[in-house]
Amino acid sequence: MRIGLFGGSFNPPHEGHRLAALVAMRRLRLDRVWWLVTPGNPLKDGAELRPLAERMAAARRIANHPRIVVTGVEAALGTRRTFDVLGWLRRRCPGVAFVWIMGADNLGGFHRWERWRAIAELAPIAVVDRPGATLGSKRAPAALRLGDARVPERLAAAVPRLAPPAWVFLHGPRSALSSTALRAARGKK
Repeated sequence: MRIGLFGGSFNPPHEGHRLAALVAMRRLRLDRVWWLVTPGNPLKDGAELRPLAERMAAARRIANHPRIVVTGVEAALGTRRTFDVLGWLRRRCPGVAFVWIMGADNLGGFHRWERWRAIAELAPIAVVDRPGATLGSKRAPAALRLGDARVPERLAAAVPRLAPPAWVFLHGPRSALSSTALRAARGKK
């Protein structure tokens, strides 16, 4: 089984999240993509964060795909840290090939995540291109430090079975939607 793990606040979820999940699913030949809706991102202000149950229900409506599973596993485990969730999943599901999926905009700040190097040692990473983040993300501190582990995009389908650290940058259809912009528009109404 090959499962992509797409974590985030999903505050709110939108079609751009769905598109990124579908691009990763197709290019990495994943059996499933799990959306890991976090109870709260330690690097973000939680003042505008909608309740977890509300975000998960909205994510299910947006995902609307038989191979995308929306989960609140972080809340169930009592954590908000990617490292904790990846470690738990690897112990719990030893035969599953997990891939961490992130948008290119997140690669720019990945070096600020707690234990980011250890995360890169736990699972291969797929970075999905986002408008405005293509060039900058490739020069990000984590991208530079993990430069030797970068896999050519033409070999993306092999990434789920590679020993980490390994990462690939995926190009494909992109959406300019962002949760930040959607919240701002909602606030203006």
